Amino acid sequence: MAGEVPAASNASAGPGQTAGAEAVAQPGGEDLQCLLDEARSKADEHWDKFVRASAELDNARRRYERELDNARKYALDRFVAELLPVRDSLELGLAAAADPQAGLTKLREGMELTVKLFGDALQRFGVEAVDPAGSPFDPNLHQALSTQPRDDVPANTVIAVVQRGYTLNGRLVRPALVMVSRPAGQQGIDEKA
Repeated sequence: MAGEVPAASNASAGPGQTAGAEAVAQPGGEDLQCLLDEARSKADEHWDKFVRASAELDNARRRYERELDNARKYALDRFVAELLPVRDSLELGLAAAADPQAGLTKLREGMELTVKLFGDALQRFGVEAVDPAGSPFDPNLHQALSTQPRDDVPANTVIAVVQRGYTLNGRLVRPALVMVSRPAGQQGIDEKA
C-alpha cells in the first residue's frame, strides 16, 4: 500500500491540516501563563509609575498654591519693615512735642528727618513723587484744579502744586493736583495743549 499515508501521522492532524502543521508550535498553558504574568508585571509597574507621577503632581500643585498664598499674605513684608522706622520716628516726635521744654526748631528738624526717612523708604520701592511746578501741564500726570491768568509764564504751565502726585515704577498712582496758567484775557483751560 504504497499510496496510503500511515495512520499515525494523520491521526493528530485536524480537519484541513496536514502533517506539516504539527511543526508550528502552539503555546502551551505554561507559556500563556508566563506571558500573562509578564504583562501583569508590566501593567503593575506602569500603574505604580502613574500613581507616583499623579501624587507628585498633586504635591507640586499644593506647594504652588501654598507659595502663592504666602506671596499674597507677605508681599508687603519688606515694605512694612521699611516703614516701621518712620512710625518710630513719628512716635518719638510726638513724645518730644509733649515735653513743655521742646523747642520748635528741634521739632521741625525731627519732622524734616522723618519726612526724608519716609521718602527714602518709598523710593526704595519705586515710588517717585510727581512735583511739576514750573513744567508744562501734562494731563497724563497732572489734574488741573483751576487756571489763573498769568503773563509772566507761558500758557498751560503749572504755577502751583496743591498736592504732589506719585508713580509706582513708572505707573501713575495719584495725579498731582495743580493750578495752571492761562493768558490774561482767556477763560478756562486750553484744550489744545
